[in-house]
Amino acid sequence: MADGDGLGEAASAAVSPPAPAPGLSPPLGWRERLRAGLAGTGASLWFVAGLGLLYALRVPLRLCENLAAVTVFLNSLTPKFYVALTGTSSLISGLIFIFEWWYFHKHGTSFIEQVSVSHLRPLMGGTEGSISEPGSPSSSRESETSRQNLSECKVWRNPLNLFRGAEYRRYTWVTGKEPLTYYDMNLSAQDHQTFFTCDTDFLRPSDTVMQKAWRERNPPARIKAAYQALELNNDCATAYVLLAEEEATTIVDAERLFKQALKAGETIYRRSQQCQHQSPQHEAQLRRDTNVLVYIKRRLAMCARKLGRIREAVKIMRDLMKEFPPLTMLNIHENLLESLLELQAYADVQAVLAKYDDISLPKSAAICYTAALLKTRTVSDKFSPETASRRGLSTAEINAVEAIHRAVEFNPHVPKYLLEMKSLILPPEHILKRGDSEAIAYAFFHLQHWKRIEGALNLLQCTWEGTFRMIPYPLEKGHLFYPYPSCTETADRELLPPFHHVSVYPKKELPFFIHFTAGLCSSTAMIALLTHQFPEIMGVFAKAIKKRPSVSSFS
Repeated sequence: MADGDGLGEAASAAVSPPAPAPGLSPPLGWRERLRAGLAGTGASLWFVAGLGLLYALRVPLRLCENLAAVTVFLNSLTPKFYVALTGTSSLISGLIFIFEWWYFHKHGTSFIEQVSVSHLRPLMGGTEGSISEPGSPSSSRESETSRQNLSECKVWRNPLNLFRGAEYRRYTWVTGKEPLTYYDMNLSAQDHQTFFTCDTDFLRPSDTVMQKAWRERNPPARIKAAYQALELNNDCATAYVLLAEEEATTIVDAERLFKQALKAGETIYRRSQQCQHQSPQHEAQLRRDTNVLVYIKRRLAMCARKLGRIREAVKIMRDLMKEFPPLTMLNIHENLLESLLELQAYADVQAVLAKYDDISLPKSAAICYTAALLKTRTVSDKFSPETASRRGLSTAEINAVEAIHRAVEFNPHVPKYLLEMKSLILPPEHILKRGDSEAIAYAFFHLQHWKRIEGALNLLQCTWEGTFRMIPYPLEKGHLFYPYPSCTETADRELLPPFHHVSVYPKKELPFFIHFTAGLCSSTAMIALLTHQFPEIMGVFAKAIKKRPSVSSFS
């Protein structure tokens, strides 16, 4: 449109007579200059004209006499008047402050600010915000709200957790800080005992040793136990898993050990498949061997992803999801989404989202923000807040804004990490959905994908604060999801290291008018107190202030 307008102006300039150059134009007369000044100054000129009219009518209106009478009246006031005045002002400002505080806690916004934006701003020529609020909640809100009775602060295994030896421990060597908390590692130990052990471990001495190894708190003791298990059985897959996770100092070494674990795990898995129907113990052993095999393949896929063999990682993950579809609790699709985004295979990403972004499945930051990223990608390169405020939002832009609104409501911690307003740390081994730990885990791996799409972070920056303000308040209300759990701060402090400043949301900042009324109430109360205690001094001080304006300027 801008180019078309420019061509139209050029065409009209070609057929019209040439205008004189600015430096050679004849000087304008005083009427032309006055007319140009009137057109350019606007409201300020009316203000100056009003002052001039007031100065011209100072004699007929007897301004000097009236001002002198007012000065005499103010000088004759006693200190009791100032005590009453400041006390009344303090009372009124205190009532305003109490009302503003109550209104904010009930509705989540300032009453004075809302009235100013809704009624006074249009009268003063202001415009509404460029981003419109999304429409009414969908029909699925009732089914989402019905999940309130579920456990709000369930901790999940991080699908993209790092390797302890090759990544977490190297961070400790460099910085001297422990990236994992005891609570987080204890949860991992419980996971290992659940997935890698069963009731038939006593039948194999190596599994008995590994059962004790997963319970050890000291890493060197676990590694020593893994070597003891390998001495008893060279095909102990879980021993190779432990060494790959904790002893290997590089991803290459971890991949080598996981390949050895895969070879041993496949042998044990085939053997368990042949005996699975013989007894409940054999079925439990098959489940354990299945968990071990899936875990090994998944970590091999993550090793390939970290070493740059992304297509190989995608193939391993797709094969896993086809071969073991019931194991959706492992969230392998989140690993697949991240790898497909690295390949920029956005059509494949959309296909995965269509399968897993379902109302019957638990949501995650990876699901919500990846859906927002795909919708943002279609409009972000041409999006401009100024253009959107002039012409309004297109259908695609509205869809992108609503997707960002949905993602921010699910986890409001993520935008500050994506916009690099808050520093990232290594993600923990467990995350709390909708918490700060999940936001760190998502941004740690997905920040590069947002940066790769031109304008995506710009649209997020223009949108996320407005959508955060639209999150239902107080916390008991929900919009697109069930209400935000109030226990996230406690769980995140247990999962995240002490040197990290935990993000606490939803936490809305107090509006300006609440701060203003609080300051006004405090200052007037202080003045009232000083006036009551020292009436003579405050009276002299007030008279000195009233005498400061010069009367001679109006004569």
